[in-house]
Amino acid sequence: SSTPEQVFQGRAKAWVNFNGTGTVSIRDNFNVSSITDNGQGDFTVNFTTAMANANYAASGFTGDTSSYDRFMSIYSVSSSSLNVYTINNDSDVLRDTENNHVIVFGD
Repeated sequence: SSTPEQVFQGRAKAWVNFNGTGTVSIRDNFNVSSITDNGQGDFTVNFTTAMANANYAASGFTGDTSSYDRFMSIYSVSSSSLNVYTINNDSDVLRDTENNHVIVFGD
């Protein structure tokens, strides 16, 4: 009994799985055109099709194959991209990590 609008609102509008070590590479994605490496542990996720505004919800997680003692922080959003930091839990230092996952819901 859901309306098309309700179904549309509930689907992820973008997601990405990317390697953040060495040369950054996207493993798989939906509505992500590229990842920009801004420096150690600092990445921009660029959308193929922009969101209606910057008031969407985004979440992510990160880690290496040998250790998942890292966390991801989303620190800036716009309708066309969002920025994330990948951070080492024990030292609060930005760190490149192998496994990065971001998902976006909104308009």
